[in-house]
Amino acid sequence: MRLSQATLGDLPDAILRPGYDRCAVRSGVVHLGIGAFHRAHQAAVFEAALESGDPRWGITGVSLRSAGVRDQLAPQDGFYTLVTREGDSEQACIIGAVGTLIVAPEDPAAVVAALALPDTHIVTLTVTEKGYHLDPATGALRTGDVDVAADMSCLSAPRTAPGFLVAGLARRRAAGLAPFTAISCDNVPHNGERLRAAVLAIAEAHDRDLARWIATQGAFPQTMVDRIVPATTPDDVARLATLLGVEDRGMVKTEPFLQWVIEDHFAGPRPDFTALGVQLTPRVEPWETAKLRMLNGAHSGIAYLGGLAGIETVDRFVALPAGRRFVKALWDEAETTLIVPPGLDIAAYREELMARFANAALAHRTRQIAIDGSQKLPQRLLATIAARRAAGQGFDRLALAVAAWMRWQSGVDESGAAFVVDDPLAQRTAAALAGASDAAARVRRLLAITEIFPPEMAGDPVVANALTRQLTGLESHGRGWWDIVAETA
Repeated sequence: MRLSQATLGDLPDAILRPGYDRCAVRSGVVHLGIGAFHRAHQAAVFEAALESGDPRWGITGVSLRSAGVRDQLAPQDGFYTLVTREGDSEQACIIGAVGTLIVAPEDPAAVVAALALPDTHIVTLTVTEKGYHLDPATGALRTGDVDVAADMSCLSAPRTAPGFLVAGLARRRAAGLAPFTAISCDNVPHNGERLRAAVLAIAEAHDRDLARWIATQGAFPQTMVDRIVPATTPDDVARLATLLGVEDRGMVKTEPFLQWVIEDHFAGPRPDFTALGVQLTPRVEPWETAKLRMLNGAHSGIAYLGGLAGIETVDRFVALPAGRRFVKALWDEAETTLIVPPGLDIAAYREELMARFANAALAHRTRQIAIDGSQKLPQRLLATIAARRAAGQGFDRLALAVAAWMRWQSGVDESGAAFVVDDPLAQRTAAALAGASDAAARVRRLLAITEIFPPEMAGDPVVANALTRQLTGLESHGRGWWDIVAETA
């Protein structure tokens, strides 16, 4: 038996479940990219809004690529379990905020119709960095991308997230409705600005008046989101079934920590975000930069160093003295590049991050974090290196993390085992490495990929030499190289 409306009443008393009238819920949110992170983060906040007595914030979930989440949740009437784990403690809560589920490639018209409904006030997005079709080095819309080009030509069946937003906004304008607020919840620098620019570029290709209307009436606030959400495993599903007495194939697992910072700029109604624990601020960038360079930057370093060494999870990496020293040394470098926002105690933040990394109950896999590295590198590590270079400071630990990504592109770990490099530019990196006879040549060829490395960095001999030194060390010493770099400036 599956979790559903029919089985909800049979769950053990200890399981938290919706206390509101689900029939009274209106879908005020359309979410593009309804994966695990959204279900553990934004959906939990909108669930709290429903529990507070405000029925406007149900969610229409949209999958932009596969039908996997729809197939998990539709037989369960949209219900799923949010499992929060820390150490030996675990709490299970049934989430009921997700109502309608749409698979965009199957029915793009239904997505546009949902965006154009009068009740839709907010559109949130977790489509990963590559889902915005932006050049990771410049942030510009990739107009040569086949899906972007299709949306710039015709929006009868949009293919991209920005294209769907434009189609929905055009329908709203024609109906005399106000625009929705579009909130990017991905780790893209200046995510609101870049989403707005992408939307306006596509709108401009179709209707200049529409583009002006979106520019003047719409809202694309900057945001920062933070919660560690590891991939669900079959063992997780089986373990939860024992607890619930029914199967939940849509469950997600996470940590207790949740942070959402949103620029206080909206085009229409919103929940009482402050009462829900969301921080509204006039300026998100310092929070965003701190998270990208401290948490995400360390995560990427851990992913590639750990993955190459056969270390499967983040907690196992930081349990190693050399691993923990590397993370702290990386933070020493990254911290100097931050403009610390009011209310952020950086020393306490570092302690909290390390405790989160050490949470063995999450089993956050290094290979999950390693996915799509070419899209993540610019904002997580390269921007930090650029800031250190501009200040005349060294960047050995940051260079080691980037060199580990370069080593990862070979598709072979330190034991000689082959793996698939899961990245949209994997063919480009493989072609760049083909025939490169030494570390210096490999660094030079990878630096020439302008979609990842900005020209000023690619042409900087100090950067090239630092990366060559680190890649040579990794190729010669493997795991033993971390300790050397962590201990020396």
